[in-house]
This record gives sequence, structure tokens and C-alpha cells, in this order.
Amino acid sequence: MESEILNSAIAEEMQGLSFIGHIQKDIMPKPVLSKYENQITIFNDYLEDFPDTDELVWILGKQHLLKTEKSKLLADISARLWFTYRRKFSPIGGTGPSSDAGWGCMLRCGQMMLAQALICRHLGRDWNWEKQKEQPKEYQRILQCFLDRKDCCYSIHQMAQMGVGEGKSIGEWFGPNTVAQVLKKLALFDEWNSLAVYVSMDNTVVIEDISESLACLPSRVVGNEVLPQHSECVSMSGIKPVKPVSFKTGDELIFLDPHTTQTFVDTEENGMVDDQTFHCLQPPQRMNILNLDPSVALGFFCQEEKDFDSWCSLVQKEILKENLRMFELVQKHPPHWPPFVPPAKPEVTTTGAGKLLFRNILAGRPMDSS
Repeated sequence: MESEILNSAIAEEMQGLSFIGHIQKDIMPKPVLSKYENQITIFNDYLEDFPDTDELVWILGKQHLLKTEKSKLLADISARLWFTYRRKFSPIGGTGPSSDAGWGCMLRCGQMMLAQALICRHLGRDWNWEKQKEQPKEYQRILQCFLDRKDCCYSIHQMAQMGVGEGKSIGEWFGPNTVAQVLKKLALFDEWNSLAVYVSMDNTVVIEDISESLACLPSRVVGNEVLPQHSECVSMSGIKPVKPVSFKTGDELIFLDPHTTQTFVDTEENGMVDDQTFHCLQPPQRMNILNLDPSVALGFFCQEEKDFDSWCSLVQKEILKENLRMFELVQKHPPHWPPFVPPAKPEVTTTGAGKLLFRNILAGRPMDSS
């Protein structure tokens, strides 16, 4: 049985406010909710410049020499899709919240993790985004998968409603494992990307159970080992602070922060999406790795079988030799575990003019139709 690895009560500090436990819009005081929904949390005043050293900085498996390649490093970071709190989208479920400020941060981290996997899938790790430059059609299609609309496969609407089957009410905070489980289910309906999401169990990756593509590993960080040099790394999301930590330099982590509330963006008349608010153009934030909460989800994308073989070799070389390991890698399914059951689509009912109604069997309630 997959463990949640997080306590249901957590402490989250943002802008001097401290919240304990789950934050729900219907119980949050209006003045506090208003502050959340109107904040722009860029933290310019708290950023320090990168030190002038000869250190190598790893950005999702790609290295940059800090002293001579700082501009390339910053461009690489700003090219990553950045998903934050949003407001003024259509109410989730028709009558639910129209903003995820205060509760959707981990869902946004999961979106960023999956979006990076899709970028690698369709455009490659070396692809870079440039402001106000025409982008490949695959990029626009990837971005549209995550818009805050009920008909987008990885939207906040679909994630929140699929989370009901994981025991999470709409508007309730998710942990890393819950987000991974939700993405695994939603990927079953995503025929364009053809992505299989594998979520490890009990901090153990079973080679024979993995089909392909994205391995999402709810785990615990030990020391400062995060496999920075591995090209298949797409993200690491965790709590305290709740941020997708994706980049490493020495004992510091560079991260994108979802705790900024922006207005909902929809497709324009020409079918394109104005993507300016989906990339962080401010200097990135940094933190010491010792300040990272040990409860995290690591994401790795493998395009082909040889990529997975390479990943296994690196794990065996760099991780399994440690006394305190982040996770285990085994060849065979442990005999004392329940049988591995490949994920299958929940019930799908066709309605009207080709519309699909997704029914979450575990929750026993319909999701939004398209």
C-alpha cells in the first residue's frame, strides 16, 4: 500500500502568515483570503545575486559554469514552465472555489513536474523558451494541457476533482504522494502524450513493474544527495517550503515558487495562449538544502528503455552505495507485497456530441464534462 509519507497537519509559512493543517476557502477568514488572492510574491527584495565562483550549477541534469555562463543559466531557468496560484477561473465543480490561493501549491508543483516531462517528451531537454518569440506548436499544446479549465487534462479542476478519490476534499491541501497518484490517473486519459506514470511504493522502485516514461518517487531526502547530474530529472517537489526544487549548486537549491497569485489566462481567439505569466522572468530563489523538508517527490522522465537502463545504473552507482538511501531499487516485485496492478482508466461515459464524462470510481462521483 502506498504511504502518504506526510502528516495531515503541516506548517506552511508565506509572507509572514503561518497556517497549520489544511486551508479551505470556505473556512478561511475573508481578509486573509483577500491577501492571498491579491499577493504577488516575487521576493525581489530578498534575493541575493549568485556568487562569483567557479562552481558548476546543475539545472535538471544540465550543467552551467556559474562564472562564465550565468546568462545561459538564467535563461535555462526562465524557460521552465512556471505554474502558480491563479484566481478568477471557473468554479471547480460548478460551485467550488474559483481560486486555488492558499491550498493549490502542491498541485502547481505537480503540474510543473509533469510539464517538464512533456517538454522533454516533445521538444527535448535542450529546447529553450524565448520571450515573445514564436514557439513550436507542441509547446502551445503542452501549455494548454495545464490551463485552469475543466476541459484541460491536467488543470487544477481535474486534479482537485480526481483527488476526491484519494480522500481529499476540493480545496484541501495535497501532499506529494497524493499529487503523484492523481497525475498517474489523469495520464490514463491523455492519449496525445502517451505517458505512463509510475509511483513508487514504500520508497522502493521495482524495475519489472515500470512500463515507461515518468517515474514519480515519493521519498525522503538524506543529506544533500539529489542526483543533480542525471539528465532524466524533471523536478523535485516537497514541503516547507512547498516549492518544486529542480536545480542544484553546491549545497544550495534553486527553485521556482508557486506562491504567487496571478489572474486566470485562457486561450485567445486565434487558439494561442499568452504565455508571459507562465515563465518566471525574475531572478530565481535559492535555499540551503538543509532547509528542505525531507518529504519530497522526485520526478524522472525516460523517453526510451535505454534511458531507464541508464537511470538504473546511476542509481545503483550513486545511491545504493550510501548507508542512508533516498529509495531502493529492486529487480523483482517483493513477494510479500500485493500483486502489481497496472493502472486502468476509470469508467468513461460518452454523452452528447462526443463529450466525455470521466467518472472517478473510487470517489463515486462524476468529474466535469468537457
